[in-house]
Amino acid sequence: MSDLCAVILAAGEGQRLRPLTARVPKALCPVGNVPLLDHALARVARLGFADPATVAVNASYLGDQVVAHAAGRAHVSPEDHPLGTSGGVGRLRTWIDGRGVLVGNADAYLAGSGADPVALLDGWDGETVRLFGQPAPAEPYAFAGHRFAGFSLLPWRYVRDLTPEPAELVRTVWRPAEAEGALEVVTFTGTYLDTGTPRDYLAANLHAAGGGDLIAPDAVVTGRVDRAVVGAGAVVEGALTGAVVWPGGRVGRDEHLVDAIRVGADLTVSA
Repeated sequence: MSDLCAVILAAGEGQRLRPLTARVPKALCPVGNVPLLDHALARVARLGFADPATVAVNASYLGDQVVAHAAGRAHVSPEDHPLGTSGGVGRLRTWIDGRGVLVGNADAYLAGSGADPVALLDGWDGETVRLFGQPAPAEPYAFAGHRFAGFSLLPWRYVRDLTPEPAELVRTVWRPAEAEGALEVVTFTGTYLDTGTPRDYLAANLHAAGGGDLIAPDAVVTGRVDRAVVGAGAVVEGALTGAVVWPGGRVGRDEHLVDAIRVGADLTVSA
């Protein structure tokens, strides 16, 4: 796939996830005890995009954390200010250098049948724009009755005209391609969540746990847990019901977290 590369968009602030994202960028929030960015990099690595020559990551909000996390695994494109999905790809035009681009959102949680976007690549003619989509007939901004599900495939003929100015792909590429009859929607039949809100973020974690508990090997859990994700080095003395405890988090013996995320010993975000 020398004529293709991948870009993972990881520059977003994640305002709807605050205060979780006051401490780390959304791309590094853990789902199933693995940072979202690592899920995305692993997904494209399975398709052959596994080094700085074939996969790039952009970074802006708390960008130093993203740069340090992706260093050596991807070409990193820091942005002084967020450029949006289109501007982020546009800033990488020199690196892309004539190739088609598989673009994925770092905050996209995909699981189940077809979770790896190989279906976007199968039989691609190199000329059309492809989107992963889930059926959403009532969605007013849908594409052929589908809502966007995290990944798109862009031919160079669209990428070459993108600029490093703040803009979104929906306006610069997807809708223009749709108007030209050059947009294909590939139906994704698995589970997709954009993890953009505490509710969806919690749902992604609980899905990753398979409806049970997912506890890091070095976590210390002496309390009662029911459908919980507990990160590395965390200590849970109290009870958890449908909850997530970040790495290093603490839950006291008199606490019972329900439908919530705990960070450290003092930050609790209700979902």
